[in-house]
Amino acid sequence: MSALPATGREWHLVARPHGWPKAEDVALREVPVAAPGEGRILVRNHYFSVDPYMRGRMNDVKSYVPPFQLDQPMDGGAVGEVIASEAEGFEVGDHVLHGLGWREYANVPAKHATKVDPSLAPLSAYLGVLGMTGLTAYAGLFDVASFKEGDAVFVSGAAGAVGSQVGQMAKLRGASRVIGSAGSDEKVKLLVEKYGFDAAFNYKSGPVAQQLKDAAPDGIDVYFDNVGGDHLEAAISSLNVHGRATICGMIAQYNATEPSPAPRNLALVIGKRLRLQGMLVGDHAALQPQFVQDVAGWIRSGELKYDETVVEGMEHGFDAFLGLLRGENTGKMIVSLTR
Repeated sequence: MSALPATGREWHLVARPHGWPKAEDVALREVPVAAPGEGRILVRNHYFSVDPYMRGRMNDVKSYVPPFQLDQPMDGGAVGEVIASEAEGFEVGDHVLHGLGWREYANVPAKHATKVDPSLAPLSAYLGVLGMTGLTAYAGLFDVASFKEGDAVFVSGAAGAVGSQVGQMAKLRGASRVIGSAGSDEKVKLLVEKYGFDAAFNYKSGPVAQQLKDAAPDGIDVYFDNVGGDHLEAAISSLNVHGRATICGMIAQYNATEPSPAPRNLALVIGKRLRLQGMLVGDHAALQPQFVQDVAGWIRSGELKYDETVVEGMEHGFDAFLGLLRGENTGKMIVSLTR
């Protein structure tokens, strides 16, 4: 076995952000790399994921996932190559998906690592279209929102990693109409021309409620919410009787320092008999085999398209995260450590 690296870099949270995270809230630190103990593997990360939910973990509040600890490495999805193993079933050279991102080298309990096949798809795809974001789209649309053929679907944040997959999956399963919102005219064009949405609009160009009504004159049956705020209010107005909404994310308020007003039209939920349901992807692990089978097939056939925004270099990891919060990504935002 070749000599292990002596040190590696990690991104540590050093202060709790108030509002938008700032460079002073984090530090890139060089730390010793330890050989793996029994039942563990040492992984050289090739890519790690930055995701909107990580903003909530910077706050010291109780939530569905523990907050990041101060002066400790942050974590999240990562994929890389095993460079040392003390665990049965894992060999040097294997590629694995695991949860210790934001660092160059990860000392991972083998039970928390999953082998992935780089011949089926590029390694980075296991952080996006074939990973947590893809499963979020699949489970949120088909399970939580009870999508059925003929439904009209509206997706907010539709050019993001989850939203772009939701719209395409709905089309592949027979949606009557798919509408998306995004934050730039370039992304709107991408949604229609590349991802096959029937209509899309730039939410910065006018009131969301009116733009949605224009795009879906017959209303919508399913709303996949990545944004919250005025988008949720608009969707409640446009949802048909017995409409369903999957509440996946509310990125519009992740950096807010004041509580945002709730949708002002919640009373419509009663007369329309709407179902608004929150979702966490961790509840849907049982769908994983079916999800991989379906989505890998759609990728192979060219029916499902995906984009990645890849930021090169460990030192730019926090910049990538800020860019994600500003909406600078198209598809999945990933940090590459391969250069």
